[in-house]
Amino acid sequence: MTNIEQAKINFLEKESILSKYATKSNEAIRIEKEDSDDIRTPYFRDIDRIIHSFSYTRYIDKTQVYSFKDNDHISKRMVHVQLVSKIARTIGRALKLNEDLIEAIALGHDIGHTPLGHAGEAMLNEIAKEELNEYFAHNIQGVRNLMIVDHQGCGQNLTIQTLDGILCHNGEMLSEKYIPMKKDLQEFLREYKEGTQDLKKLKRYSAMTLEGCVVRISDIIGYIGRDIEDAIELGLFKRDEIPEDICHILGNNNRDIVNNIILDIIGESMDKPYIKMSKEVFESVFKLKNFNHQNIYRKSMNEKDYSYYQKGMRVIYKTYLDAITNNDRENIIYQIFLNHQTDKYLESTNDKRKVIDFISGMTDELFLHQVEKYYVAK
Repeated sequence: MTNIEQAKINFLEKESILSKYATKSNEAIRIEKEDSDDIRTPYFRDIDRIIHSFSYTRYIDKTQVYSFKDNDHISKRMVHVQLVSKIARTIGRALKLNEDLIEAIALGHDIGHTPLGHAGEAMLNEIAKEELNEYFAHNIQGVRNLMIVDHQGCGQNLTIQTLDGILCHNGEMLSEKYIPMKKDLQEFLREYKEGTQDLKKLKRYSAMTLEGCVVRISDIIGYIGRDIEDAIELGLFKRDEIPEDICHILGNNNRDIVNNIILDIIGESMDKPYIKMSKEVFESVFKLKNFNHQNIYRKSMNEKDYSYYQKGMRVIYKTYLDAITNNDRENIIYQIFLNHQTDKYLESTNDKRKVIDFISGMTDELFLHQVEKYYVAK
C-alpha cells in the first residue's frame, strides 16, 4: 500500500465512529461525474471548493445586519458564517455527525447574499419579480452561484447534500424539531426550481441530511445573540432591556445564549434521527427572535436610506442591462464579470439574469460606489 492510498484510508477512517444517522461519504451525489479523485472525502472537497471561490472571498465586505457603520467591531457576513460553522460543528461532533458535510454547508450557506444584507435581498427580489417573473432569495442564489455562476460559469460541482443544505438553511424559520427528508438528485433539482416560483414552499423545505438540519438551527444560534452584541455596541439599546423571562432561560449575552441553546439541542437530540430543542428553550428563542425583530432588524436601515439604495439598485440594474444590449465592453459588468465567464454561461443565461447574478454578488463597497456613480437622489 502506498502512502497516498493510506492517506485516503485515514480520511475515511473517522467515519467508522459516526452515528447511524450521519451522512457517509459513500452516499455523496454530484450532478457531474468527477474527472479525478484524490485523498479527500467528497464533503471535504466541497469545503475546499467553497473557500477558494470568489463568492466566499466577497463575504468579507457584505452586510450582516448593519451597513456602512464606522465601527470595526460590527459583524460582517464573514463573521456570521464562521460562527455558524463553529456552532454547527460543535453540535455535530457531540452527536457524531459528519463534520465535513456540516462545515461545507455552513461555509456556503450565505454565498448568495446580496450587498446590504436582507434589505438588499428585498430590493433585488422586487426587480427579479418584475423582470424575470421569479422570486429572488439568497439561499436559491447561493445554490445557483455554486452550481452555475462560480468558477467562470462552470460551477463548483458540489455534492447535492451540500447544495441541499444551503437551499434549505432558512434561518428565518424557527422550528422546535428539524427532521431530514430523503431526496434524490431529481427531487433536489425540482425543489430548487420550484423555490423561484413559491417562496412559501421554499421556507418550508427540509434538508435531506441531519447535518443540513444542524446548520439550519445553527444559523439562528449564530446570529440571534451576536446581533444583540452589535446593537448594544452601536448604542441602540441596553442589555437590561432584554426581557427577563428570556434571560432567565438563555442568558443576556452572546456567550451564554449560544452555550445554552447548543447544550439543550445536544441533550434533546442525542442518538435521535432529528434535531430538537426543549419546549422551554424553543419558546425562549422564539421570543428572543421577536425581540430582535422589533429592536434590531426593523431599525437596521432608516426609510430614507432604504429608498435611496432601492432606487439606486434599479438605476444600476438598467445601466448594466443597457450595457449588455449595446455591447458596451467598457462597462464594469463586462470588465469584472462577463469577460471572465465561459461561453456555456453566456449562451445559456439571459441578459436580465446576468445582471441579477452580477448585482447579487457585489460587495457593499462596490454597490455603494456604483450607485453613487450612476444615481443621484433628487
